[in-house]
Amino acid sequence: MDDFNSETDSDYTSYWRDWFISSRGNEYFCEIDEEYLTDRFNLTGLNTEVQYYQYALDLVTDVFDFDCDDDMREQIEKSARHLYGLVHARYIVTTRGLLKMLEKFKKSDFGKCPRVMCDSQPLLPMGQSDIANTSPVKLYCARCEDLYNPKSSRHAVIDGAYFGTSFHNILFQVYPAMLPPKSQRRYEPRVFGFKMHAAAALARWQGEQREGMKERLRKVGIETGFENEDEEVESEEEDDDMEIGDGFEQGQPGAAVAIHDR
Repeated sequence: MDDFNSETDSDYTSYWRDWFISSRGNEYFCEIDEEYLTDRFNLTGLNTEVQYYQYALDLVTDVFDFDCDDDMREQIEKSARHLYGLVHARYIVTTRGLLKMLEKFKKSDFGKCPRVMCDSQPLLPMGQSDIANTSPVKLYCARCEDLYNPKSSRHAVIDGAYFGTSFHNILFQVYPAMLPPKSQRRYEPRVFGFKMHAAAALARWQGEQREGMKERLRKVGIETGFENEDEEVESEEEDDDMEIGDGFEQGQPGAAVAIHDR
């Protein structure tokens, strides 16, 4: 609101939506048509979710004329931003809203996928919940079908409910030509130009998954079924360590040979 501190009340109420859309950190939002905002059917149920609902709506629709102190004005302003976000989630799945967001998508206004193999695929904002104050907005890549955090801290605090869980899927259903082909390329680990052995990599992954599963089961007090096997492995490792240590301490000539044979 700093931009309006030096302006008159009439200026403040006349340009609220213009100010909101042009403010830093609100680049993910599109401008909601006034006809949509003034249609009470589109606002059904929001009066129970937004504090000072009527004052907030008056502010968003540029008819606010309530004389109040600065603290009350700040609360109404906060409610107006929240109301705009909730209405925004409904608006962007309409024909007009999808078109506006599509234009922003084409210009990469939401950023590009940081994954190298996605070739700078434009991202779309989305929420992981339709309930406000549940989780912040995430960025969806249609090529790798994964989610990313916004780079800017200003964007990272936007409520994900202001975009909803369905918008990005609806956009690609309405505009299927914008859906990119899935990336078949994957990073292949190599050592001196040679691919890592697939079987060794798979065994390593399976071992990590098994140990993780056993740890989770132990934490909740459930027997893993591997207790005896684990004890045997630990016992064998301790015996091996003792044999190697004894060989060095006694200085036996065969100790080095035994270690080499192992």
